[in-house]
Amino acid sequence: MRAARGEIAAPLDIALVGVPLDLGATYRSGARQGPAGVREASRLIRQINPTTGVAPYRLCNIADVGDAPTHPLSVEKSVELVEAFYRRIHAVGAAPISIGGDHTVPLPVLRAIAAERPVGLIQIDSHSDTFDEFMGTRYNHATFVRRAVEEGLLDPKRIIQIGLRGTRYGDDDIVYGDKAGIRMITMDEFETLGRAKVIEEIGKVVGDLPVYISIDIDGLDPKDAPGTGVPEPGGIMMRDAQMILRALTGREVIGGDICEVVPSLDPSGITCINAANLMFELTCLAAVVRGRKKSQA
Repeated sequence: MRAARGEIAAPLDIALVGVPLDLGATYRSGARQGPAGVREASRLIRQINPTTGVAPYRLCNIADVGDAPTHPLSVEKSVELVEAFYRRIHAVGAAPISIGGDHTVPLPVLRAIAAERPVGLIQIDSHSDTFDEFMGTRYNHATFVRRAVEEGLLDPKRIIQIGLRGTRYGDDDIVYGDKAGIRMITMDEFETLGRAKVIEEIGKVVGDLPVYISIDIDGLDPKDAPGTGVPEPGGIMMRDAQMILRALTGREVIGGDICEVVPSLDPSGITCINAANLMFELTCLAAVVRGRKKSQA
């Protein structure tokens, strides 16, 4: 987004971060190239949100702090390295806005920024990511929500998942989410409720307390995001995703990510363009919160 390259040091308010990790993906790999692809596409982004009027660079000190380190052969070691990197960001008081990487990425981020108390989660995704194990492993792109709840990083009663759809392996993930009290909105329910009612439901679930936003790009319909490892037909339109995020302006957003962007599967470049625009929306949300705190200081 044409942000300056910066170090992790005060007075940084918002850190733009890449996480080139895809060892937790189980179908089509390549999300480790997501940060590079989205950085290039984000040259299209300008400075002012056309709907909310938020100008994040006027409100906050924002910098691209580069990519978190990862281990090329170990997802467990990568998770440790990513967590340590985000702890440095959290220590200087900055909110992270990230591009993955597969959907393992939110777990180490939340370990770094939500260790003091459980937070809420707004998740746009075609999958719930609540498996206990997936293909014999506990740390991958299908388990991050369950691990984060178990570790006390997320309050399950303040989690809302939007856009769930597609064929499933079984019922374990959905049963877990239901028992934990997670609000799961399938695409069928999304269509029944309509966008405005879904936005109301988000407010009821997350309230005014701190909330993290995680977007799996496969939550979008494949015509808006073909460049992803596990595309699921019949998803959320990009326009709906934009307006849902814009409706969250003023809420206590402490960070966010967009994951599962695979540039090699994105011949037109539209997936990276849409991911960059969603990254701008997340940055605007974090900037309002940080700007408000700075003005009160």
